[in-house]
Amino acid sequence: MYTGTALFDLLLPGDSRSLKAKRSYVRPILAALRRFEVSAAEVGALDLHGRAEIGVAVVAAEAAHVRDVLDSCERLVAARPEIDLLSVRRNLHTPEN
Repeated sequence: MYTGTALFDLLLPGDSRSLKAKRSYVRPILAALRRFEVSAAEVGALDLHGRAEIGVAVVAAEAAHVRDVLDSCERLVAARPEIDLLSVRRNLHTPEN
């Protein structure tokens, strides 16, 4: 069993000055990510209106599949024109560690 995680640090548009506006950007991203059959949630920068951290986790029988899914998730987030993807931190956890 292999597990993979990714943490996306996002800069939201300037009009996200309230939590309601922030949610209007984060919710569609989370819904789109879940189509890849991953767990996805807003996990950081919860009190900052212009920033968001989204965490993604995936479990698979093969490491290559975990990498492919995380690659697809990263491409999806990076392709969103309304946000700026500042950084991505990825981890692959193998049965040995």
